[in-house]
Amino acid sequence: MKKYFTIFLILAFLLPCIGANALEFDPGYIISDNDLTDHTSMSYSEIQSFLNKKSGTLAKFSTEDKDGKTKSAAEIIFNSAYDNQVNPKFLLTMLQKEQSLIEDSSPSAKQYDWAMGYAVCDSCSMDDPRIQKFKGFGKQVDEAAGAQRWYIENAGNGIAKEAGTTYSIDGQNITMTNQATANLYTFTPHIHGNYNFWKIWHQWFTQDYPAGTLMKAYEESTVYLIEDGFRKRFANWSALISRYDPKLIVEVSKTEIDKYEDGNPIQFSNYSLLESAFGNKFLLVDNKLRKFESDEVVRRIGYNPEEFETIQVTDFKYYEKGEPINLESIYPAGALLQDNETGGVFFVQDGLKHPIPSKELMLLNYPNYHIITVSEDELAKYTLSGRAKPKDGLLLKVIDQPDVYVISEGKKWPILSGDVFESLGYKWENIQEVNWQTLTDVPLGNYITLE
Repeated sequence: MKKYFTIFLILAFLLPCIGANALEFDPGYIISDNDLTDHTSMSYSEIQSFLNKKSGTLAKFSTEDKDGKTKSAAEIIFNSAYDNQVNPKFLLTMLQKEQSLIEDSSPSAKQYDWAMGYAVCDSCSMDDPRIQKFKGFGKQVDEAAGAQRWYIENAGNGIAKEAGTTYSIDGQNITMTNQATANLYTFTPHIHGNYNFWKIWHQWFTQDYPAGTLMKAYEESTVYLIEDGFRKRFANWSALISRYDPKLIVEVSKTEIDKYEDGNPIQFSNYSLLESAFGNKFLLVDNKLRKFESDEVVRRIGYNPEEFETIQVTDFKYYEKGEPINLESIYPAGALLQDNETGGVFFVQDGLKHPIPSKELMLLNYPNYHIITVSEDELAKYTLSGRAKPKDGLLLKVIDQPDVYVISEGKKWPILSGDVFESLGYKWENIQEVNWQTLTDVPLGNYITLE
């Protein structure tokens, strides 16, 4: 499936930060368990490429590994990660946190020799003869990786801290939310040291996702919409499926989700009929509450008064105020109208008609609408507006063309490569092939990379 992608050479178009992130350090939750144990997150070549981009010397550094064989730093990191089933990103972060080796352009021999700070305690000397067997870059990386695996398998044994347990760290009681956090405090029993790890991790290994992305954490059920720099929780399944295809949900680390601030929850299905305690009735259209001017309007448009759900006064703050619905409002929830002469289909709402450029777009945007065949004279009653565009979150490619786009904020954002596509958690089977007309009016966004 990676044949879809060409190699984009214009690297000047890098994706800017989308949205504002809420990076607030929680000493009881530093990274997720998956962040610690995802040992396949980077290939050897990806580790080497990462080191090449940094200002440190590890990109060209070779030394003995744990078995005394000469290997590159990237090989040592990759093999240690794989052998101990520890995330190579974790090891890279530790190398920077302990000795700044990823970015230091002129490190000392001591920085290489004690690269991970393994076996060097607060009161220990690096010259202590009892720890010399752990000296050397290769041994340090492998021993530190092995220690993380040992902590997992021996949690709560009196040496390795355990998830769910509260410990006094620097005079502060901290409950270990998960085992990864417990591991980090076992290795570095100080808040500040783990804050530094957290800061480096977020700087290097968390990703800004395009607006319109649906995401959930591994092994959790709550789904969020990323929009305007916030994570917006779907309160129920019907609220989700009335707006989006659940196949587009991206599974990510909880760390990725936690960096976004909470936005307004998405509580009701799109086009819900809602009624306040004061008897006012509304139609929810996207995020706007449109008030019916009277019960007569409700009846004349054809809604059943018994279908209205109760909306609490405190919930009004989550929604914008839309245009009121009166007897002259036509298709307030939208409709698909087809010209009985030409066969052209339009999305009509509130007196505006939007031409739909392709059958594929009609099926993607309006899967729950039935086509209403009307005369040319009927269609002439509505004002012609811009062509309908794909909804945010869709993964699209034009038939017989290689580029894959994610739709976000009304633009088509090209994804730089197949590796980027997979690293973001997208699924190949969710790419929809469309005619060129579907995307011709959609402005081009910047390339999406892992930068």
